[in-house]
Amino acid sequence: MRSNEARAAVEAVWRSESARIVGALARYTGDFSLAEDVAQEAVAEALVSWSVDGVPAEPVGWLLTAGRRRAIDAFRRRAARDERYALLANDLSEEEPGADSLFNPEAINDDVLALMFIACHPVLSREARIALTLRVVGGMGTEEIAKAFLVPVPTIQARITRAKKTLSAAHIPFVVPELPDIPERLGSVLHVVYLIFTEGSFASGGDSWMRAELASEARRLARVLVGLTHEPEAYGLLALMELTAARFPARLDPAGNPVLLEDQDRRRWDQAAIRRGRAALATSVALGRGLGAYGLQATIAECHALASTAAETDWPRIVILYEALGRLAPSPVVELNHAVAVAMATGPAAGLGLVDALAGRGALKGSHLLPTVRGVLLIRLGRFGEAKEALDLALNLCSNTAERFALERRIAELPGPVVHG
Repeated sequence: MRSNEARAAVEAVWRSESARIVGALARYTGDFSLAEDVAQEAVAEALVSWSVDGVPAEPVGWLLTAGRRRAIDAFRRRAARDERYALLANDLSEEEPGADSLFNPEAINDDVLALMFIACHPVLSREARIALTLRVVGGMGTEEIAKAFLVPVPTIQARITRAKKTLSAAHIPFVVPELPDIPERLGSVLHVVYLIFTEGSFASGGDSWMRAELASEARRLARVLVGLTHEPEAYGLLALMELTAARFPARLDPAGNPVLLEDQDRRRWDQAAIRRGRAALATSVALGRGLGAYGLQATIAECHALASTAAETDWPRIVILYEALGRLAPSPVVELNHAVAVAMATGPAAGLGLVDALAGRGALKGSHLLPTVRGVLLIRLGRFGEAKEALDLALNLCSNTAERFALERRIAELPGPVVHG
């Protein structure tokens, strides 16, 4: 078997099963950091072995067995240096448990959930949580993660290494939190998945406006969370992602340039994703605890999904929903979106007043979002000179190539000054 075929097989298994593999090894060893290390060693071993012997009939079992043997070797090396590991080394058997026992169907769900809670633990920085989640839960390689977030590979490697050291130093146990603690701890996990999806939907830099692979991975993680926790806010996040992703097919023109919501061909929206999103939102509501921040955003996305055209959108309802979101999860971005909704519901002058108030407070300083919105509203008011100044500022602050192109096009379309003879 050629090495490239073996690599493709290993990558496919790892992408779909990495969380279960690392989780099972973490349960076996009681050491998350060691489990992730030996899982990576097993993958490296598979790249060599499978290219010679072919893909085994049970590739997951093969990786688990290889990882287990690596773990035993590691504990024995540690035991030789430190008596604290001697007992653990003696407890790890060469023969038992086998791969089938490690991959216990009754424990798999708990393994994956525990893995997600560890990867997204609050003791870690936001950047470390994202990198570790994509690595151990999403099965993405460090090069993939680095490419997605436009940072050097050593930076991602350093983040993952520091994260594992931090978790070890904090003695974070590999267990699912107690049932009463899950809702509170779940917030950190949901936030990380939301950040991954946001970067996939609106790339902060680079040439592309979207990074579909990141958004797709976030949706997969959200589905896992829904299945494991059945918490209303997990359903709310999944609903938000499905309803937002439903617009992806219409967000780029054939040249790959951004198409704004009001200009999108809604016939291209993914109706299956809309149905999935609405079903998830309905489940969140049915659980009866009231909508959280993600549920409210999903409801706003549903308003867009239900409108046949931009003009038919229920903007007054969206204004109310953003006001509720602002009370529940206040942020300058929420205020800016509220201002846009107000402008659509009652006119650009009202929206501009809210945007100028935000700017007066120094909110979103350094971001291109506020001057972009301000420029668009000034265009609607016919104040083209001021609009150009605002859009020029937005252009200077924007680091995404596709979005810069959209801003340049909007600036080029502005009416020129009137020359009086």
